[in-house]
Amino acid sequence: MAGAAASSYAGRAVEGGSKRRDLAEIAIAYGLILAVIWTPRPWQSVLWWVAAAGVLALIFASFEGFAAMGLRRANFWRSLWIAGAALVLAGTAMGVAAHFHTLKLPAGPLAFLATYCAYAIWAGVQQFLLQGFFLLRFLRVMPRAWMAAPAAALLFALAHVPSAFLAPVTFVWGLCTCLLFLRYRNLYPLALAHAILGVAIAMTIPGPMDHNMRVGLGYLRYHHRNGHHAYPLEHRLPKP
Repeated sequence: MAGAAASSYAGRAVEGGSKRRDLAEIAIAYGLILAVIWTPRPWQSVLWWVAAAGVLALIFASFEGFAAMGLRRANFWRSLWIAGAALVLAGTAMGVAAHFHTLKLPAGPLAFLATYCAYAIWAGVQQFLLQGFFLLRFLRVMPRAWMAAPAAALLFALAHVPSAFLAPVTFVWGLCTCLLFLRYRNLYPLALAHAILGVAIAMTIPGPMDHNMRVGLGYLRYHHRNGHHAYPLEHRLPKP
């Protein structure tokens, strides 16, 4: 009996220590992200590399394997419909924007790639952080698994404050993609869908409405200039 009690206590201690570690990693990573978002230039560029190195260190310190983070082949084709649905939504949004003369198109295919290629990569990074880092840790920290998705989505949305447009949009997107990740455990279609919808927002939403997809200090310092906001890339990295 005494041995069983000691074993049970040790198990709870290990579990408690693991949860404290997960909470600490969430707080450190999110604090670094917020620091980048709210730091003015030129310090922002320096802090970006510090934050990237810090988050990578946390990932490798408690590495769970690529499959656990959604970087796997399983369920890719089964979940590819998510990217297809994003294409339909993006096409619909572009059609509406064209009708209201708010559609902003690059000059050609090369201009499109030059404008949005970096953003597409950043969209994938955001999905990796949301599901592969924060969601996995919330699943271990929360008393109920269903609480993890809204908790991760809320952090994602708060990182887009004070944008009155992006904050609610990213909460809905974050919640949906977290639930889809729990269903399929594959990150690639979610990253593709994020890139598609992000580019669609950049091409269809007027700059004064979303401040060219800026967040944090960059949102507050945004100044609209007519004709100078055609192809925003600001969402790939928050810039003041």
